[in-house]
Amino acid sequence: MAGRDLSREERALFNPAFTALVCVRAVQGYEKQYRAVCPLPVAVTAAVMAFQPSIRTALPATIRTGLMNWLDENEAVRVAMGLNAAALAAVVRPGLLFALQGDVLRLEGSGLTVKPRAVKALKDGPEQSTAIQKAAHQLGRWLPSTGSISTVLTLLGVQA
Repeated sequence: MAGRDLSREERALFNPAFTALVCVRAVQGYEKQYRAVCPLPVAVTAAVMAFQPSIRTALPATIRTGLMNWLDENEAVRVAMGLNAAALAAVVRPGLLFALQGDVLRLEGSGLTVKPRAVKALKDGPEQSTAIQKAAHQLGRWLPSTGSISTVLTLLGVQA
């Protein structure tokens, strides 16, 4: 990503409004699963992973799948995260800030909540943007199932 011009499609996907929406979907997934405030690293990690097509296609069909076994079976996920996490986190951060400034996401303690009815339900749209949103929602529900987010980041090969 770094050092090259973004395509028109990438500019559309990586704009702050869309990256904000992807973060919102991750927080919504977390809130649905855990009925709690979403830790900030979960929202960012889920968004970073959701933006990567190779990770989206490898996601399991159910959140009951164990993360450690899934990572063992999908070594390419660790490689993709190692190569892309820092650059994609730099793209996600402005979106997260946009969502906070727009009062779509709210900071509560060290976590995030979605303002009720601030974002409409996921509707049909461009295939890739819908897939990214669905993946972020799933990842928001699934990533914390293994334990602490620091454990998850370690398993993914990413430094916090």
